[in-house]
Amino acid sequence: MPEPLPASASDAAQQLSAWLQAHRSVFVLTGAGVSTNSGIPDYRGADGHWKRRAPITYQAFVQDAAMRARYWARSFVGWPVVEQARPNLAHAALATLEARGKTTMLVTQNVDRLHTRAGQRSVIDLHGRIDQVVCLACAVRLPRAAVQEMLADAHPEWTAITADAAPDGDAELEDRDLSGFRPPPCPQCGGLLKPDVVFFGENVPRTRVEAAADALHRADAMLVVGSSLMVYSGYRFARMAHAAGLPLAILTRGITRADELATLKLDADCETTLATAR
Repeated sequence: MPEPLPASASDAAQQLSAWLQAHRSVFVLTGAGVSTNSGIPDYRGADGHWKRRAPITYQAFVQDAAMRARYWARSFVGWPVVEQARPNLAHAALATLEARGKTTMLVTQNVDRLHTRAGQRSVIDLHGRIDQVVCLACAVRLPRAAVQEMLADAHPEWTAITADAAPDGDAELEDRDLSGFRPPPCPQCGGLLKPDVVFFGENVPRTRVEAAADALHRADAMLVVGSSLMVYSGYRFARMAHAAGLPLAILTRGITRADELATLKLDADCETTLATAR
C-alpha cells in the first residue's frame, strides 16, 4: 500500500531522495503535471476528472470538417503558449538524474518537447510532438511554426485574438464563431494536415510501446511524475512494473489510477519536490 501523504514539500523531497538512492536504475514516466509550472495547463483535476471538455478524437478530426476547423482555430490562438513555454526545474532535475546514470529511459505522455529542451537525451514521446505537423495523405512533416505562418497569412484578422490557454496548444474560444476558419492544406499535395500527436481514438505506435517496455524491463524501479495515469497508454507501464515486482513511486497532485500499485505515493508539487530531492 502507498505510504502516508507527505506533511510538507520538504518531507516529500526527503522521501523521494531516499527512494532514488535505494534504486540503481529507474524508468521514468511523466505527464501533464510536470509542465504546468511552465504555463501549460493540464487536462485533469486532483480528483482525476476532466477540467474541461474531452479533447477532439481522431475520428472527429478526420471526418467532420466543422470539428477540424474548430480544432485549427483554437490551435492557432493557443500554439504560442506551447511555443514560448520553457522547461522548469522539474524537467531540469530529471535531466540531471539521467546525467548521473540513474535512469534507463524517460517516457513522457506530454507532447510539448520540454524534456528534450531541458537536455534529456533518452526520451520517448509516447503521444508524439506538437511542434510537428504531418500530412495524412502524403506523410510529409512540417514544423508547427511554419503552419502557424500559413494560418496567419490566411487569417490575418485572427492574429490579434487572445484567449485562455488550454492543454497542448489549445485555447478557449467557446463564444466565437469558428465556422469561417479554414484548416491549413498540405503545401505539397493539398491533403489534410494534423499535428503529429496521438489523438484520442488513435493507438500509440507499437514501436514506441515496445521501446518503452524494453527500457522498463532494464530498470529496477519505476517513477511516475505528474500523471494521473487515467489514460491506459501510460497506466499500462505501471501495471507492467507491478507485474514484474518493481517498486513504483508516484509523485503527483491528487489521485491516480495506480495508487493501489504504488509502494510510495507523494501528493506534492512536482517541480518543488524534484528540485530539492537529492
